[in-house]
Amino acid sequence: MRHCGFFSYIPHMKKLVSGFLFWLAVMMLVNTIRAQQPMRIDSLPDLRIRTWIVKRLDSFEQVIRVYERAADTLQKGRPAAVFFFGGGWNGRNIEQFHDQSVHLARKGMVTIIADYRVKSINGTTPLQSLHDARSAMRFVRSHAPAWGIDPNRIAAGGGSAGGHLAAACYTSDGLDDPQDDRAISSRPDLLLLFNPVIDNGPDGYGYARVKDWFPAFSPMHGIRKGFPPSIFFLGTKDDLIPVSTAEAFREKIRAVGGRCDVHLYEGAGHGFFNQPRYRSDIWPKVDAFLAEHGYVKP
Repeated sequence: MRHCGFFSYIPHMKKLVSGFLFWLAVMMLVNTIRAQQPMRIDSLPDLRIRTWIVKRLDSFEQVIRVYERAADTLQKGRPAAVFFFGGGWNGRNIEQFHDQSVHLARKGMVTIIADYRVKSINGTTPLQSLHDARSAMRFVRSHAPAWGIDPNRIAAGGGSAGGHLAAACYTSDGLDDPQDDRAISSRPDLLLLFNPVIDNGPDGYGYARVKDWFPAFSPMHGIRKGFPPSIFFLGTKDDLIPVSTAEAFREKIRAVGGRCDVHLYEGAGHGFFNQPRYRSDIWPKVDAFLAEHGYVKP
């Protein structure tokens, strides 16, 4: 009787297994669709915010987060800005430029936050961080027509190591992910730099980690004619970037006919730009700089 009782459950078990396999197949299909489509990740009523996958590697899926005014999604020729978080190519804080991205999106720009590989999570070197930054810029530019972006008005910005990546997207030609389409330019048309580590030479920041790719890796050593207009914010008490570095960067850009506006903040240390007492002064300056170059309305 016990055996009969056991076998009486077999049809029910088959139904359960069949049901489980059916829902497993459904979930796999849903995940495949999600991987192929942009996903809305926020609910700000006036903005549309989505993520896109830039590339997939064995242990890393690079994504970007795109912000735009919901009312502007059909407009063409809009300016854009791509932001890279800081952290010494070691730490990751994808939210670092969220507020700034919301702010500029509400002014009519398309703003993008780019993820990239870092040592503490991915076990990578600064070179892979740069590969990913340049991949992100190319991805945005390649999608510019579909997203209503002017491909000749794509700014890049970032703080600390993110500022380095923004500038190196212009200067570090040749330091690319081998799978990138190098026919698509990674060069930004404008730079928004917040205590950036732009000198990676022997007397600059991070030389011991990047010397195998120096000087191509260092923006200070790649300035040339045509360098994009730049705005540079720095605290006078920054323990990583001396004021003299910002001034030298500005003078090298001026020497090739370019423009770099340096704004110094007395007594401020590294990473000061996201502190509320400084942001209230910094962002009107950013807005004015962008307005002067036709990226936002005055």
